[in-house]
Amino acid sequence: MRVSDFDFELPEERIALRPARPRDAARLLHIAGNGVFADRGVSDLPDLLRDGDLMVFNDTRVIPAALNGVRPARSVGGGGPVDVEVNLHKRLDASGWRAFVRPAKRLRVGDVIAFSEDLSAEVTGKSEGGDTRLVFNRTGAALDEAIAATGVPPLPPYIARKREVDEQDVEDYQTLFAKQDGSVAAPTAGLHFTERLLTALAERGVQQTHVTLHVGAGT
Repeated sequence: MRVSDFDFELPEERIALRPARPRDAARLLHIAGNGVFADRGVSDLPDLLRDGDLMVFNDTRVIPAALNGVRPARSVGGGGPVDVEVNLHKRLDASGWRAFVRPAKRLRVGDVIAFSEDLSAEVTGKSEGGDTRLVFNRTGAALDEAIAATGVPPLPPYIARKREVDEQDVEDYQTLFAKQDGSVAAPTAGLHFTERLLTALAERGVQQTHVTLHVGAGT
């Protein structure tokens, strides 16, 4: 088998930069028990499920894990100020995070990145691929509050390359079930559900329950 066997063309104009409106208008591929494929919509779910079926929803909440900061000019060793993009992806302890950082090559261990007047982080370690360890100047709940005040929703890279984050993204990248802070990317399947769809599912006799699975870089 060759990797090239999986190549296909995806026209730029077919890549959505915003979600479907309403959310449950998104398309759904249905594969029947006999293997027949059918193009359906998410709003068709009540017709595809049965009384007594159970749906499990993820109640994780996306944190504003994308931060923009500046590494000030170095007083020793040269180098002017550098704009830095940080995407947090794994919490290490009360004040530490692992993050994907750009441009990672312009940072050294010991550099401090300033995100706001009240929030900064020191680079304490670097790995390949821009994976960087940061220790913030705040800890625990105070750090969570500072990130919430300073960060923005972490858009998927293929979208972030094409447009800036805006206020609509704050709503678009949370599900109806979002309660538990911790994800650094949206649990995308859950984004397609609306109140009217949940009502229709309940009327069909479909039950629901919740789990918490924080979405990270490896999820």
